[in-house]
Amino acid sequence: MKKIIFIALSFILSAGIVSAQDMATATETYNSAAGAVSMGDYQSALGYFQQALEMGEACGEEGAELVANCKSYIPQVMLEIGKDYIQAKDYAKAIEQFAATVAKAEEYSNPDVAASASELIPQVYMQQGNDLLKVKDFAGAAGSYQKAVDADTTNGMASLRLGMALASAGDIAGAEAAYNAAIRHGQQSNAVKQLSNMYLKLAAASLKAKKYEDAVAYALAANEYMQNATSMKIAGTASAQLQKNTDAIAYLEQYTLLAPNARDVDDMYYTIAVLAQQSGDNAKACGYYQKLTGNAKYGETAKQQITALKCN
Repeated sequence: MKKIIFIALSFILSAGIVSAQDMATATETYNSAAGAVSMGDYQSALGYFQQALEMGEACGEEGAELVANCKSYIPQVMLEIGKDYIQAKDYAKAIEQFAATVAKAEEYSNPDVAASASELIPQVYMQQGNDLLKVKDFAGAAGSYQKAVDADTTNGMASLRLGMALASAGDIAGAEAAYNAAIRHGQQSNAVKQLSNMYLKLAAASLKAKKYEDAVAYALAANEYMQNATSMKIAGTASAQLQKNTDAIAYLEQYTLLAPNARDVDDMYYTIAVLAQQSGDNAKACGYYQKLTGNAKYGETAKQQITALKCN
């Protein structure tokens, strides 16, 4: 935990006895605040500084230097209290504390502390969102990330995380908008990857649910953001189920080009050959059957079809 270094003060007490006693008490209270800071007890330090400030103000010009020092340190101590709340994961109190710190720092003309506290507010929302995302509270995480974005609209990482939370919560349109904001603010690579993955998951789910039109649309959207073999396989498989053979062949051929060493590549070759044969494209069918003559599973069937089609 960071410690605030305080400059020791010395006061020349030359006023009357009552004034001298008042200043002595104020100075003692101020020193108690400094001691509390050295122990990391910022709550007590804040109380002492506030008391010393009031006492110093009551001493008039004689207490002016003490008052100035209290006003300098009070916002700093308030900032440290806010950081302690973050460590305790009490995010609501941390945000409230930082907002109060900004106000007090501005009142006491301490722009550096005001800026530091302002910068920490969206960071608190981000940390809160991260914690909620880990426990799969997607709606809560999205709310926290949205506040981080509202606090700093140029925060590309906040927009990226907002997109992840919204996608997990099923808000696809909202997620896409958030990802596009992330792209605009320095997170293009990560956001594009997330967009592709989001649509790929939707494509796979749609294929499993036999919603073939949706499967094709989502798979193509995924591939538009980031070309990948799986999206082409899903699009081809769904198109085949829709009896759109020409589309299915084109997508499955893309799959075999993108994943030539895939374990199921021969299955795809066979599917393409059958679809091409059904569509009357015997030349293409012959080409793919010929790729399968040495395959244990499809070899005999492929040879028969090659003979039937009179392939060269």
